[in-house]
Amino acid sequence: MAELPAATLVLGGARSGKSRHAEALVESQPGDCVYLATAEAWDAEMVERISRHQEQRGSRWRTVEAPLELVETLGQAAGPGRAVLVDCLTLWLSNLMHADRDIAAETERLVCWLAAPPGPVVLVSNEVGLGIVPDNALARAFRDHAGRLHQAVAAVVPAVVFVAAGLPLTLKSA
Repeated sequence: MAELPAATLVLGGARSGKSRHAEALVESQPGDCVYLATAEAWDAEMVERISRHQEQRGSRWRTVEAPLELVETLGQAAGPGRAVLVDCLTLWLSNLMHADRDIAAETERLVCWLAAPPGPVVLVSNEVGLGIVPDNALARAFRDHAGRLHQAVAAVVPAVVFVAAGLPLTLKSA
């Protein structure tokens, strides 16, 4: 079992296998596994999806919710002997936009924290910039914020993986 770098960013499209890959990275580590969830259950389908995913992960995982306060929650969850999976940054970004938070400031706080995490952290995010230009201002703003967030996180973390069709492609390695 290889030791994970301090932080890894796993990018991919919807249903690309990115979360499965990220979970496997975290599960490869000894000790506790923390699933830091940024999603909120707004409807019955999301409630069912969250429940199914928790069952699939099993008892080794502890779930912590952080729809907005990601950096503070990471500070509490991460540490020696605990690998943390953040799933996902784009949902967190959407939550920040909905709450009218300062995206640049929140991104900077996360990037500063990721410079020296106290234990391994794997961050999952949707790569949304590969498709057509969105037809409305909100969707374009989201795509632009996501692109800037990914660039900032990728610049500071030691490892970045892109997943397509369930296949991981290493973009940056520790």
